Amino acid sequence: MSEKIVVVGGGAGGLELVIRLAKKFKKNDAVEVTLIDCNPTHIWKPLLHEIATGSLNSNHDETSYLMLARKHRFSFVLGRVDGVHAEKRLLHLEAIQDDQGNSIVSERSVNYTRLVLSVGSLCNDFGTPGVEAHCLLLDSRVQAERFHQNFINELHRIHANDNGSSAGSLADKNVAGMADENNDNDQFDRLSVVIVGAGATGVELAADLHNVAKSLPEYGFNEFSSDRLRVLIVEAAPRILAQLPERISHSVTTELEKIGVQIRTNTMVSAIDANAVSTKSGERINADLVVWAAGIKAPAFIASSGLPVDRLGRVEVNTFLHVAENNSVFAIGDCCACPMKDGSMVPPRAQSAHQMASAAYKNIVATINGSSLKPFVYKDFGSLISLSEFSTVGNLMGNLMKGSVFIEGWLARMFYLSLYRMHQSAVHGFGTMLLIIVGDTIYKATRANIKLH
Repeated sequence: MSEKIVVVGGGAGGLELVIRLAKKFKKNDAVEVTLIDCNPTHIWKPLLHEIATGSLNSNHDETSYLMLARKHRFSFVLGRVDGVHAEKRLLHLEAIQDDQGNSIVSERSVNYTRLVLSVGSLCNDFGTPGVEAHCLLLDSRVQAERFHQNFINELHRIHANDNGSSAGSLADKNVAGMADENNDNDQFDRLSVVIVGAGATGVELAADLHNVAKSLPEYGFNEFSSDRLRVLIVEAAPRILAQLPERISHSVTTELEKIGVQIRTNTMVSAIDANAVSTKSGERINADLVVWAAGIKAPAFIASSGLPVDRLGRVEVNTFLHVAENNSVFAIGDCCACPMKDGSMVPPRAQSAHQMASAAYKNIVATINGSSLKPFVYKDFGSLISLSEFSTVGNLMGNLMKGSVFIEGWLARMFYLSLYRMHQSAVHGFGTMLLIIVGDTIYKATRANIKLH
């Protein structure tokens, strides 16, 4: 009997799963492995904040799915899934249109015998008015590049004002409540960025913005420096990085405040308009750019397909990572709600997706071979938070031992950078990963450190 395994979503977990399955069944003509993604290229999601600031060029670090499909012998389908018909074992894909709205590829269906949903998560605006219209998100490469373009536009506008342009002043848009930081002789405009949400994305974006700002004078923005950049993180929880150990949160808070990042905890956002963020306490925080990085939810098509979901729209799976009473549909990563022994759910982290990909691979192979399945057990190996060139903070071992090992500085930075190299090794192979490191070194030596276009 022929098998068609379809994985929807080419993120870190989904892509690594597809490659492992393709290698496993490359000599078995009865098994076809297919990846479906709405983007033609892969970008490691933890890098999106660097694309947003310009410290990373997405065109250099992207990887073509078609190239990987050729290399590893799987099929790739470009398209956005908007429906799952579990009973018929069919996926429905939206039509593909160009920038002018002309249809390139019409709606279509893709059949499967085994399905793996690995579509990640989206930012959750919790119904807050104005988020969709006035906030920038960092869920995808397109959104990260949109923030980058807005950031560059603001820099050029301020630079023009510095040189006597009549473009107008931004001084009246300074963050409310921070005016005391100005002295009476301050004659320069400032760029105010408000980040709603103090998870890893928001925290790392704040640090990288300051890292880029301190280098701007080298690239022609002569009067701009990090003290003219105001970054404010607004968080509803009592502390930043609320899902991580308190020691990490405290250390990161100290480092962020040291470089000039403002932090407001216990602050809930009630609305956002074109010029400001309003809080439930009645405060109005003016800003030039607002980034929404708070909360997560699963893509809406999962719930609308009739699959069992939790309150965040994530598909509910059992410990074998497939939908109960439907062992043809698996789910991994942020888009699924998987229970742990203590009754809580597997946390939405990159390491969870990697571990789930490995477990799903083994269970899919076992299903095809008629073997028994093994339950997925999440292991917390710790967490690392990169504050750009300023610092890296984290803990190792997580719940694998009594008391995790707290690390920071160059050692933590080394571990953080190794995570991406491990992903590249899984996707391209160890030898190719080493060549990529050499290529990256040459690339950085011949290009600007910051993308300013």
